[in-house]
Amino acid sequence: MGLITSPRNARVAHALALRTSAGRRETRRFLVEGPGAVREALGAGVVAELFRDPSVPGESADVAARAEGDGVPVLDVASRVLARLAATVSPRGPVAVCDPIDVAIDHLDPSRGVVAVLVEVRDPGNLGTILRTADASGAAGVVVTHGSVDVYNEKVVRASAGSLFHVPLVRGVHALDVVSSLRDRGCVLTAAVADGETDVFAAVAGEATAVFFGNEARGLAPDVLAQMDATVRVPMRGGAESLNLAAAAAVVLFELGRRRRGGG
Repeated sequence: MGLITSPRNARVAHALALRTSAGRRETRRFLVEGPGAVREALGAGVVAELFRDPSVPGESADVAARAEGDGVPVLDVASRVLARLAATVSPRGPVAVCDPIDVAIDHLDPSRGVVAVLVEVRDPGNLGTILRTADASGAAGVVVTHGSVDVYNEKVVRASAGSLFHVPLVRGVHALDVVSSLRDRGCVLTAAVADGETDVFAAVAGEATAVFFGNEARGLAPDVLAQMDATVRVPMRGGAESLNLAAAAAVVLFELGRRRRGGG
């Protein structure tokens, strides 16, 4: 196939539909943009096809060559077509159509690290950043409950900086079902809340620990909070009233991970 110059091309139109939540639900696919993120998607083996501007040299061309070597269909598109496919104002490289990477909750192995449970988290930047933090802290997985932002939203994917492909991810389950599943597997269930009973720096983290984070505005619902075995808080030393959810999650995940590994 030669250079595609029109966004009305059938393959391009199919990919453009993935910019919407309805399109992602219907096809069970999503878009990944930029050389770094596409490289991670290739490493995970989930790239179905790749669009690239052949006039762009360097890292973008290297990623496209790797995709071709992996047997992934690579379509050459004009720069204006790539701009339509990309979510960023100035696209840095190829755009990939990817298959979903989420797994069933019984796929998680809580013995490998802390499990982060995000309950009705609505901000895509927060969700993507927490995925990145979970990856960096060595978490065993991330569960994103029903009512949260779509994990394949382009802003979530971008904010995760490739970590979406490194951490086992569960999506679309109800919070109380998560509670039952993780408790049945021996997890101690901990909630991170502003008025938690224990300072996170004094908390106990066992071999199997799950930490629940609530909605940015409302926190955890009372019926979920009532199921917790413990609650922890991030101590506030200065004058700030609170922390952004992603910032609080970073503190909690790194500290509980450290304590789980025997840190004093």
